[in-house]
Amino acid sequence: MPKLMQYSKGSIVYFEGDKDERIFILQKGLAVSTTTDIESKEPLTEQIKNGEFFGVKSSLGHFPREETVTVLSDSTCVALTVPEFESMFGSNKGVIMKMLRVFSGQLRQVHKKIESILNQDLTINPMSAMISVAQAFYNDEKFRSCCDVCIAFLKRYPNYYDKNEVVKMYTMSKAQADRHANNYEEEAADEVSSGGTLHQFDLPAFQRFAKNYEPGQVIICEFEPGDTFYLIQHGKVQLVKCVNGTNKNLDILKPGELFGEMAILDNSPRSATCMAAGHVQCLEFSKANFELLVAGNPQIALMLLKLFCKRIYDQKRRLKILVINDLQARIADVFCMLDEMNPVSMTNKTLRRFDVTIQDIARWAGLSMDLTRTEIDKYIARNKIEVYENYMIVHSIGDMERMANNGQISRN
Repeated sequence: MPKLMQYSKGSIVYFEGDKDERIFILQKGLAVSTTTDIESKEPLTEQIKNGEFFGVKSSLGHFPREETVTVLSDSTCVALTVPEFESMFGSNKGVIMKMLRVFSGQLRQVHKKIESILNQDLTINPMSAMISVAQAFYNDEKFRSCCDVCIAFLKRYPNYYDKNEVVKMYTMSKAQADRHANNYEEEAADEVSSGGTLHQFDLPAFQRFAKNYEPGQVIICEFEPGDTFYLIQHGKVQLVKCVNGTNKNLDILKPGELFGEMAILDNSPRSATCMAAGHVQCLEFSKANFELLVAGNPQIALMLLKLFCKRIYDQKRRLKILVINDLQARIADVFCMLDEMNPVSMTNKTLRRFDVTIQDIARWAGLSMDLTRTEIDKYIARNKIEVYENYMIVHSIGDMERMANNGQISRN
């Protein structure tokens, strides 16, 4: 049962860093949320109004509180557990859609900050940007993917002034793709067999939304307008981002995961290219049926909410890494983040094994491969870590925490 909580003026509902999975509704009174800006380290305060929820992200995402909530007058709050919240509000379309839009906006803001730190052009022209994506696929000899981007571009911008160049790139890519089609199918066979399945949505009611994709086929293209999102049923999907004319691998998504959902919530261009890694089946949902889908399928709405909570937390955690100027401390904080993502039942700060490569560390740290390798070599020389082909050994995660904390302090 939800509990009615009484707080006197000046009381703290919870502190930043607390592990408390209750969700609150301010029923009566006045409260404020205070957090620390990741970049400036300045306090940010936001008023909580009567009837508003707070503590939702950390509760649904199962991570420590990001803010401190203080009541400024005698106040009454309703406290709910996550199951109680899901039972009471999971099918409330108005509440769910409002939360999704708020979380989408927060995630977009964090993305923009990260892109700004990585010196990516936030005012880039979407037409020239899509051509850059196609050209990057062509340079990487991923001709099927290049063809798909060219087709998507020509459908979106049929009157583009340099249309013939795009057609030429498509024609050359199509010839190469047809020549290598059989080899591509063989290379993707392992990905197909290991892609897994999602049975939760293997129901007749969902089959009208099902779409099948071949190995290398682009499902959505970075920079194009977004009007659909996807839930993976079978196979894996590769996320790719174009940085300075080169496509960089971001992540591999598996059955049960969603992608493309940000674009239909805030009408923004796609932030990454998503392509099939092997044979893939997805459920495709549009803006037109999205709200109907959420209203009729609370499990999808809650899945989306939890996904946003996790992504916001993950992206803020990455932003905390990127604002560290000392590169040794930045890389140390990458290892700290990996340790947080994969907690072990050890109370002492001892050895850890992480199944990552130098390329993975470079991606998280926002550094080039060469610069990352140079900084990693410094750790190896001091006998702090060992590097192997597909994993790394950190001799003392406590040392990494101290290095990361010192780097954050020296920045202030």
